[in-house]
Order: sequence, then C-alpha cells, then structure tokens
Amino acid sequence: MANVTRAELRTKAIVAHKAGRHEEALQGYTSYLRTYPDDAGVWTNLGALFRVLGQHQMGRTAQQRAFALEPDDNGVLNNYANILSDLGDYQTSIDLRKKSLTLDDSHLMHYAMIGRCLRGMGEYEAAIRYLLPMVEQYPQEPEIKLQLAFAQLGAGHYGAAFRSYEARWETEELGVPNVPFQKWEDGMEIRDKSILIMPEQGFGDMILLARFIPLLVAKGAKVRLVAKKPLIRLLKNMDGVEWVGSAAGKDDPVDMWVSLMDLPKLVFGPDEKGNVPVPTNLTIPSDSVERAKTITSKHRDMFKVGVVWSGSATYKGNTFRSFTHREFLPMANIPNVQLFSLYKGPYLDAFSKDGSAALIIDTASTDRDFADCAATMKEMDLVITSDTATAHIAGSLGVPVWVILHWDAFWVYRHAGETTQWYPCMRLFRQDKPQDWTSAFDAAHAALVKEVAAHG
Repeated sequence: MANVTRAELRTKAIVAHKAGRHEEALQGYTSYLRTYPDDAGVWTNLGALFRVLGQHQMGRTAQQRAFALEPDDNGVLNNYANILSDLGDYQTSIDLRKKSLTLDDSHLMHYAMIGRCLRGMGEYEAAIRYLLPMVEQYPQEPEIKLQLAFAQLGAGHYGAAFRSYEARWETEELGVPNVPFQKWEDGMEIRDKSILIMPEQGFGDMILLARFIPLLVAKGAKVRLVAKKPLIRLLKNMDGVEWVGSAAGKDDPVDMWVSLMDLPKLVFGPDEKGNVPVPTNLTIPSDSVERAKTITSKHRDMFKVGVVWSGSATYKGNTFRSFTHREFLPMANIPNVQLFSLYKGPYLDAFSKDGSAALIIDTASTDRDFADCAATMKEMDLVITSDTATAHIAGSLGVPVWVILHWDAFWVYRHAGETTQWYPCMRLFRQDKPQDWTSAFDAAHAALVKEVAAHG
C-alpha cells in the first residue's frame, strides 16, 4: 500500500464503482478517505454509492461532507439534492437545485426534480404551475413532463395527467411492446374494433387500471387482454373481455393495440377530472377458495388479519414503501387476533429464521398465483399491507384493507387523508414524518384494538 499513489488509489475505487463492483468500490473509498478526507469528489461518489446500496442515511452524511468541502460544485450539489429528496427533505433539496441552476442552467433534470419535490410536499398545484412552463421551454427533457403527469395525478386532473404521461415512451426505461398491430392513438374510433390491451409496469398497476376495460367494452370495442401469468386466473372472466392470456400472436384477430396505462384517456377528456370507475371485478377460482378455507379452518373464531410488509424487492422505490415483518408482531398480542402472512418473496427467510412464523401464520409461500392470495384475503376480517399489489387486490375484492403508507405515497393515495376514491373499502395510515414507521403502526395498532372490540 505504501507504494500506491493517492491518484492510483482514487482511480481504482472509481473504476470499481463505475463497473458496478460495489463492495470493492466501498472498500476503496473507505481506505482512500481514511488518509485523504479532504476530497469532495470521493465523498460525493461514496454518497452516491450508499444511495445505490439503500444506505440513505450514510449517503446523506457523505454528501454533507462533500458539500462542506465544495459547496459550489455542481456534481456535489446534484448528488446532495438527490439524497435529500429521497429522505423527504424537499425544501433543502429545492434550494440546492436552484443554486446549481444559477451556476449552470443546462442541467434540465433539476427543473423536473424541483417539481417532484413540490409534489412530495403534497403541493400538487404549485408543482403544476412550476412545471407547465418548463415543459414548454424544455420539450427535449421527458422527465419534466413525467413529473408534471405525477403532479396532475395527485391533484386529480386525470385527463391532463394521462396525456402528460405519454412522455414515458420517450425515456430509456420503457420499451414499446413488440406487436405487429397498429397502436391506438388518442381520438381514434374503437367501435367494432378488436383492441389488444398490453400490460405495463407492476401487478398493482394492472389491477388498478383494469377497471377501465369495461368502459372500453361499453364503447363498442372487442377486447383481448395480455396479462402477466400470476394475474391471469383473477382476470380471465372479466365482463366483456373475449380473451385473456400471457402473450399475443401475430395472427390474432386484432385491429389495434393499446397500453393499459393509456386506457384512462378513453374515458377522461383532456381537461377532465371526472369520477373514477368502480374497482376491477376479480374472479377467484373454486379450487383457490377451497384451499384458503382449509388454511384458515383452525382459526374461524379468531379475528383474522392478513399482513404484507413488502412489495417487489426489485422495484427501485421499495426501500421506502416497505418495512419489516416485525412491525406487525405487537398486533399478535391483541386478544383474539390471529395474523396470517400474505407475503411471498425474498424477505420470507428473515421471517422464518427469527421465529415470527409461529405468531404470523404463513399462507402465501405456497401460493400458485394471485388468485390463491385473493382467496385467502376473502377469508380475512381485515388485510393490513404496505403499498403493493395486495392493497389493490384487496381493494378490488371489497375486503376491508388498511394500507400503511410512507410519507411520499403513490398518487392514488395522495399525501393526506384516510381514504381514497379509488378503493372505497380502504383506510390509509401514514407516517407522521419521513422514515417514521412507528407513528403509522401505533395508529394502526390502536385502530385494530377498537376494530376487534367492535367485532365482538
């Protein structure tokens, strides 16, 4: 090590970081900063690495040190603003982005992220007022229009929002489906046309927006639906849908295709808010029903609560919307309550290893698909879940469901209130401040005590 120069040590860590060798980069930055703590560039790189690794608090500390050394460096300002936005310190993030723009106004992403911070604060109309002129001024940056879409969604301007959301096709994150049919465009006639609906994004998005399919049928369209396999049995008997499957063929009787996320444009005019349709009508197969009844048969006299603590581990926002299974354990102390795990995924290992499965009965690890999960939900007196697909399924089934939300909730839930018009059977519990799950769970626990008492 004595023969390695400062430049060589620095370069080696940075090369490992860029190559995705995160552990090597972390060790390299750590070793380097132990000897050379005056390097703002390495501190901000370390902060960016911590962010990728989900270590946001340590990332903020690293960025603070970088900022103290180089408060006018645009790279530092950008990285510091990003981590503060992640952690809910929106106003400071906005201040840093505005400062960066005074130094260099070519970083267009700052405009998008200022709007995103305003939305994160629940200031939807302020975000819209800020972003609208930026969309006109910088049409080459799709992220600005995407952030406008999310602000409009939060504000309930659905007609404008789903049209702004077309900007997603301009990003690198979303590829156009490879189907040999004409794409439906806003305003094209659909009566007597065979429309192929293609899935987009997550399972929850499919359940949420499938409610628009009957309105498509009512306009005279013949509908075929491509869905991800875990959802097919729940969706295949939807009224008016001629076919549901996991893939379309080039010889299928199709006139046009449309993405699921574009369906609301068929219902909401460009300037329309409008009332949202009723939730998706789901069908639970009889074999799933019998399976669920068998699983819960020993606890018929208990108040049965199905719980979910995480969504997809691969979703980039999962760190903030999810929590651990242990948050539910105090609820197991409430007399006459039996908890059931509806969660299926990689975090089951920790659930099994610490003995929690003795108190929260695992029902989902052997689920074949979401139809099995939905059947178990129907056997519950209540479902309590993080913001994930199970919330949408329970809401569509009409099962009483409580959703535990992080501070920057999905647009369906907005940033305030205990209810959402999208799911009448749903109750919302929110963090009092960013990263504060204790406040949300304390409120849910107190509400569950009352619910069980009222249930008798």
